[in-house]
Amino acid sequence: MHEMSKGSNVTLAALSENVGSVIVGLGWGSPTGEGDADVSVLLLDANGKVRSDSDFYFYNHPVAADGSVQLLGKTPTADGNEDRISFDLTAVPSDVDRVVVAASRYDGACFGELDDVRLSLADGAGEELLRFAVQGADSMSAIIFGELYRRGEQWKFRAVGQGYDTGLAGLATDFGVDIEDDAEAAEAAEARGDAEEAEAQGNAGTAEARGDAEAVEARGDAGTAEAQGDAASEGRAVVTATPAPVPVTTPAGEPGPREAVETVPAPRRPEDAAARPGRATARPRTAKKKVTLPRAARKTLAENESWRAARLFPVSALKSDRDRETRATSVLLSVMAQVPEFGRRLTAAFGAPAGRMETFTEVTLPHGDSPRRPDGVIRVERAGKLWTALVETKTNGNALRADQVQAYMDIAARRGYEAVITLSNDVELEGSPLVDVRIDKRRKHKVALRHLSWAEVAHQAQMLIRHEGVGNAAHAWLLQELLHYLQHENSGCHGFQNMGPAWVPVRNGIDDETLCQGDPRALEVVENWERLIRQVCLALGGELGQKALPVQRSKRGADPGARRSGLADRLCVDGRLQAELRIEGTPGVLAISADLRTGRLRTSIDIPAPEQGHPLSWAKRLVRRLAEAPADLHVETLVDGETGGPRSTLERLRPEPADMLPKDGDTRITGFRLSLFKSMGSTRGTAQSGFIRSVDDAVHRFHRTVVVHLDSPAPRRVPSGQGAARG
Repeated sequence: MHEMSKGSNVTLAALSENVGSVIVGLGWGSPTGEGDADVSVLLLDANGKVRSDSDFYFYNHPVAADGSVQLLGKTPTADGNEDRISFDLTAVPSDVDRVVVAASRYDGACFGELDDVRLSLADGAGEELLRFAVQGADSMSAIIFGELYRRGEQWKFRAVGQGYDTGLAGLATDFGVDIEDDAEAAEAAEARGDAEEAEAQGNAGTAEARGDAEAVEARGDAGTAEAQGDAASEGRAVVTATPAPVPVTTPAGEPGPREAVETVPAPRRPEDAAARPGRATARPRTAKKKVTLPRAARKTLAENESWRAARLFPVSALKSDRDRETRATSVLLSVMAQVPEFGRRLTAAFGAPAGRMETFTEVTLPHGDSPRRPDGVIRVERAGKLWTALVETKTNGNALRADQVQAYMDIAARRGYEAVITLSNDVELEGSPLVDVRIDKRRKHKVALRHLSWAEVAHQAQMLIRHEGVGNAAHAWLLQELLHYLQHENSGCHGFQNMGPAWVPVRNGIDDETLCQGDPRALEVVENWERLIRQVCLALGGELGQKALPVQRSKRGADPGARRSGLADRLCVDGRLQAELRIEGTPGVLAISADLRTGRLRTSIDIPAPEQGHPLSWAKRLVRRLAEAPADLHVETLVDGETGGPRSTLERLRPEPADMLPKDGDTRITGFRLSLFKSMGSTRGTAQSGFIRSVDDAVHRFHRTVVVHLDSPAPRRVPSGQGAARG
């Protein structure tokens, strides 16, 4: 791997032959586990400026319509987070000379509060090619990490490390992004919101005659227009962009008669906007909502509950594991090919380009004396080039077989395919691959081995149909059918569902105090606990439409295996499994503790005391906010940053909030800890009495009954507080 220093540059082709597409990762750690930043990308012409504001990609505009740029979101690492960006360098327009990669902090934070600020770059096969550690940006709120730039027919990378103390707005302005005044933005957005809401209401009057699909879209337009006006009136940053739509093609590759569907979340501009009398052309907005399915189900026409609706993907006849694997693979790959947003969402992180996708099953490929039949094949075409991945699927908790995966890796290498994707109920951990395969380094062609869990597939489907939206109502309905299939008990696609054979021996060893440090069974339990927490985050994030990530507190650059070994030793000593979740929009970190000695689960959150006001007012306000919370909620007052203050249940505190205050009036209250306790399941699986089910239920119940009633953090703003980028 090539280590970069500030100002140095390197030709990508000198590091790998597979640099048509690359993935750039921006990472950092935080001593508290709460530090974060937002990534951004700018496409610059020969003059060092953006060609238009649509060349600015950030959290409100994460995808290029031509597939050249896609912000993939955050991935937890051993010591913090890594934000990944996919670049298809073959799709970057010819008049783009440089691609700038940056990140910015918000709410007055600076990069000096973070540890190990770094950039990494991997090729299309997933092999890390270079790394750059950013130094000397202590007081800066925005940093240019590096840039990709052309030299003749080749792409090079330069390590920049330049800081800005003016945040995202200052960085964007320097490169020609138009920043408009907040007041002007609020007035314009409100006017646009009123106009579009009125139009949407008019459309809704005729939508019933046209059909339910168009009615859903009209309601979505109205709701989004109103939300846009609200956001601007509250002073939040409203950043808009104008990427072009992507035309839809038929499976044969010819232009189809269907309506064009844009890459999410590119805005759609009505084709007849100019022809409408008396209405000014509105600027497109990335916040415009696409089609999502309504949360409330329609009233059924069935006579009684015994009537079952016909499903696109029936699961009642599935009996054997082979039937489940075959059906699940075909269903998933078919929906990926028919719903471009969904297919792109699942394959972009694997280095696949944005293009026409076709999927296949029952494919036979030669391999020595015995041909092999992978469960599926994904093929994407772009600009006459093909990207191909073989798919190996397991359901119902069955483990991946190393010999099968090895055979597919060898076949892919010989045939020039780009990736092998494994799909199972299991969750892969950093530094702990699910299968060990041998890589022949003498081969020029490299094949990437990637893994997806069924829980992640369900999460992505839920995010699209419930929160972000897709191109049309038919796509939303297809994803809803897929989600129903994945969640059905017969499908075998339920995600991680077994704590492993070491679970019972470890619990028994803790009970009778015979479990010793260094026992490999304790390490197995710790790894499965981490898999469970990651799956809980996926389920909660899909339900809420917000990011939910595990917090991993460890020293900078710590080895994941060493970190888990330390947690296993702690488990042997204190008999507890512990984890923390950071959920976007919540005032603190949600903590989970499973005490294997007592058989109790504790879910809790620490909320800081207000900066102003009297302690008695804080206590009364907290009790009022928790009016709908469970009566057995445990409330503990934190003093001087530690426990030791008064503690009681919410039921006892409701008539007398003053009981939350220390008797010593001089003691400084720093916050409050809210906790719920429940008995945890004893079995290792997902049965009603199982440990996995009890953890999932505890987290969801705590968030639903306690966390939602607490104050949310202040909304994000562009760091300068002066404006928002104009589309």
